[in-house]
Amino acid sequence: MKLRDIVQIVEAEVLCGQDQLDIEVGAAVASDLMSDVLTLKCRDFLLITGLCNVQSIRTAEMSDIHAILYVRDKLVDLEMIALGEDNNMIIMRTPCSMFKTVGRLYTAGLKPVY
Repeated sequence: MKLRDIVQIVEAEVLCGQDQLDIEVGAAVASDLMSDVLTLKCRDFLLITGLCNVQSIRTAEMSDIHAILYVRDKLVDLEMIALGEDNNMIIMRTPCSMFKTVGRLYTAGLKPVY
């Protein structure tokens, strides 16, 4: 599924990486536990999280994740956006809860990582 489609499905705001919305992601994982994210062995997936801090960006960087979607309209600060831009990431946020976000994306055909 293209990130552009994900933006529409969950009514997301793109905070950085607007020029990369035609990238395809094959699956998604929803987690607030970055230690769980670090154990994943797949590529080209979307990270959906409510953990809105620099650590989530660093975890994505270490896990080679290029797209992050923050739920519950979390406020992403300028430091996080700058770090995302430095790492060529797409950072988005949605007003939807994690439950609603995952439900909408799954219904639209996005597969879970596991």
